[in-house]
Amino acid sequence: MNARMPELHAVLGLLEGGFARLRVLVVGDLMLDRYVVGDVERISPEAPVPILRHVQRYARPGGAANVAMNLAGLGVHAVLAGVIGHDEDGAELMRLLRESRGVDCSCVVEGGRPTISKTRIVSRTQQMLRLDVESREAAAAEEIDELLQRVLVALDRVDAVILSDYAKGALTEGVCRDVIAAARFKGVKVFVDPKSREFSRYAGATTICPNLGELAAATGVSAYDRENLLAAARMLVVSTGVDFLTVTMSEHGIRIVGGSGSEYHSPARAREVADVSGAGDTVIATLAAAMAGGLARETAVELANLAASLVVAKVGTVPVRAEEMVAELTVSQRAESTNKVLTLERAVERVREWRAVGESIVFTNGCFDLLHVGHVTLLEDCRAFGSKLVVGMNTDASVQRLKGPNRPVVGERERAKVMAAMGAVDVVVLFDEDTPLDLIRALRPDVLVKGGDYSVETVVGHEDVIAAGGSVEIVPTVEGFSTTGLVQKLKASQSRES
Repeated sequence: MNARMPELHAVLGLLEGGFARLRVLVVGDLMLDRYVVGDVERISPEAPVPILRHVQRYARPGGAANVAMNLAGLGVHAVLAGVIGHDEDGAELMRLLRESRGVDCSCVVEGGRPTISKTRIVSRTQQMLRLDVESREAAAAEEIDELLQRVLVALDRVDAVILSDYAKGALTEGVCRDVIAAARFKGVKVFVDPKSREFSRYAGATTICPNLGELAAATGVSAYDRENLLAAARMLVVSTGVDFLTVTMSEHGIRIVGGSGSEYHSPARAREVADVSGAGDTVIATLAAAMAGGLARETAVELANLAASLVVAKVGTVPVRAEEMVAELTVSQRAESTNKVLTLERAVERVREWRAVGESIVFTNGCFDLLHVGHVTLLEDCRAFGSKLVVGMNTDASVQRLKGPNRPVVGERERAKVMAAMGAVDVVVLFDEDTPLDLIRALRPDVLVKGGDYSVETVVGHEDVIAAGGSVEIVPTVEGFSTTGLVQKLKASQSRES
């Protein structure tokens, strides 16, 4: 995200569990995306066409179903509404959706038309051919009525609505009008991914999210005439009564057009593009989830832009995952990692970033006054239990209470700096209490390590760590090395010299 992203903490909070409190309703055209993948090594002798040597085949939810899958990937509870056929493709689509465990299919209606499917023939990463199966007949009126009734009931328990219009018949003008009106009456934001060139059917939505081609079709202005196209987009905002337009501009990023606030442009993130299939689904899912989660529209657009950049780097219709977004977001924070001495608040944030990308967190603590080989051995042993080591260090005041008025020998700032220089240590946090219990509860380490003659039951914080599914490890101390012993040797040496 760019420098205008002051809400990084809030964004990470949503991605790392906050989205789970949200429910978003997706209404639209449901599809099954099939892929037949292989290698082309020669041309057929029967006709001038390539021969694909089959390697694998698979299927994924597509259309509005892919929007729901993106929401589930972010951690949102998705409620999906649409129409499928009573056929094998419909059954497979429902199986894939149920396996995701994040998509509620209770608003899906089974109709008389075949389930829409798209079969893509792919050689390595190059799409060679697409075979579509769909009916040109309109959905039966009773099917659309049943769909609308289920959607209106579901509106009572959702935080946002997405209309995913692929112009395949589920989102009639009447359905769009009634859903938008009911949602706005309940104070629920509505996000539209349009295919119809008549944007009037989406009047009253929170935002419509066209790409340049869709915007050009709706306005009659060439997609290459950027200045006049955006001017026409501003007029659409007024005529449709939407809060703003969110225009996806391919390699030029995403632009917020119109509305009460100033317009905003989020440049595209540099990334090699493998396949743009489903990128629009990812954008609208992320935008809706982010705004439903309380983020400003500018922040939500930045997050949607990031999500799109991740999915276009993959082949096929692949939903975004919260974990990969966290990993991408925290790349920009890695420059800070050279500073290992952190406040508790920043340490908690750093640990959250690590955990999001699969790191295991180890914690140990001590005064670490006059660092010696016993301390070094303890730190090396700690690191063997996980991938990141956080060290809690007593402040000077805490050491004095525990060790007496003549300790520590080395001040807390110097002790922390020396500890941070250790290769095995990833973070150092000072604590002023007599025990590190509050620190342990805040950091929630996967492994709690203590050196010395302890049992698990006598280690401070063991109950919290074990209750959270972690473990407590006891490592032996190195005989003959202690800070107290070093202090006594120094005093004895000074006495002999005097």
